[in-house]
Amino acid sequence: MAREYDIAKASGRCGACQRELAAGEEYVAALFDQDGEFRRDDFCAACWDGRDDAAEQAYSIWRAHVPHPEEPAKPFVDDEVLINFFERLADDDEPGKVGFRFVLALMLMRKKMLAYEGTDPGPDGTEIWRMRFRGASEPVEVIHPPMDAAKMAEVTAHLGAIFRGPT
Repeated sequence: MAREYDIAKASGRCGACQRELAAGEEYVAALFDQDGEFRRDDFCAACWDGRDDAAEQAYSIWRAHVPHPEEPAKPFVDDEVLINFFERLADDDEPGKVGFRFVLALMLMRKKMLAYEGTDPGPDGTEIWRMRFRGASEPVEVIHPPMDAAKMAEVTAHLGAIFRGPT
């Protein structure tokens, strides 16, 4: 059965004080791994300061500004956050996270940051893509999970929901 992803988009409210984040305000987005699912919480700068416990537990963290209503939406965070997220998923064999990592690899390939070098058979019959970051000497391996176009679009949409800012 196909796996459904349930990742809420940014709420536009601080996860600690519940105050609505104002246009132009800096906030911290934190992605947590909760029982094998990703949960995103946004925090105003005042509530994030001193939350060392949350920073240590977070899977990924990035700072951003709430866009003004007339600004075009920026769907994704900077490249460093994408690469960090990609690398953090390397040792995770949970099928949903394998799918996230594969789609992140495709995104990084499109940005010409990751280059495809070849395919090797995996122990269970899956394809393992050999890839290399631009300028890196060591290759990385990416599992190519069985995903049709609809599943790929679903995972891509959910990655967008994770990284998109409050609207």
